[in-house]
Amino acid sequence: MNAGRIVTAGALREWPLPEAGGSKHSRGHVLVAGGSASTPGAVMLAGLAALRVGAGVLALAVAPSVAPHVAVAVPEAAVHGLAALEDGAGESDADLLQQALGGHDAVCVGPGLDDADKARWLLDVVLDTCGAHARLVLDAYALGVLPGLPDAALDRIADRVVLTPNSSEAARLLDTDEDRVDDQETASVAIDLAARYRAVVSYERVIADPAGRTWAVQGGHPGLGTSGSGDVLAGAVAGLLARGADPAQAACWATYLHATAGDRLAPRVGRLGFLAREIVDELPFVLVQAEA
Repeated sequence: MNAGRIVTAGALREWPLPEAGGSKHSRGHVLVAGGSASTPGAVMLAGLAALRVGAGVLALAVAPSVAPHVAVAVPEAAVHGLAALEDGAGESDADLLQQALGGHDAVCVGPGLDDADKARWLLDVVLDTCGAHARLVLDAYALGVLPGLPDAALDRIADRVVLTPNSSEAARLLDTDEDRVDDQETASVAIDLAARYRAVVSYERVIADPAGRTWAVQGGHPGLGTSGSGDVLAGAVAGLLARGADPAQAACWATYLHATAGDRLAPRVGRLGFLAREIVDELPFVLVQAEA
């Protein structure tokens, strides 16, 4: 796709997703890691979004106190309880996470995290463990600790990571004030982030890659600015990465699906008031229409 192209269903058909295989394993394995004891829903939303866009196998890593509840709420997923997300990390916790990470094609880190130290520990283990083939999505608190990572760690994930920041997270990533970020053109912010972190960035429906290419998704309603909506976007990106899409393609498709799901919900529910879980449920319909 050309630089600055508007992302439409027609444009996406010219950039088709990898063919979905008949086996769940051929459609990729996703791990979503995050959530505190009070916010496991963020991990569940991201994981369900990954499945709704076609990923084949899902695992969730959450705080141990909520792991049984999450396992019941999301019976499609393998659920791992990590003490580090509640009481602090131990050696066995790192071993458990490393075992959970084995063989995953895409890892989404950050949804629902509420503590910088826990986010840093989680991200360090993921970066040390993920194979060279694995693609990453960083969201929420995982974005907050990214500027503090050493260059060597950033080099290991360069060109295979997607960032999904909001404006406050973008400001932290760029070491500036949120007001200054809000005053900049959206595309300029996305380009700066992509260049600094050698990542694909989806920021306010503008996607940028490290080469400076940009894409823009039109549509979307104010109702998308609701609790859990960003977790849905991050999970959709991870699901498409697991299916074999490259980072820019996954970000463009997922951002389009997310925005168009809002467009579909607004006439039925209202411009405000639809829920993140309803966005998740719209994703398969939007995907089928985009691919038709």
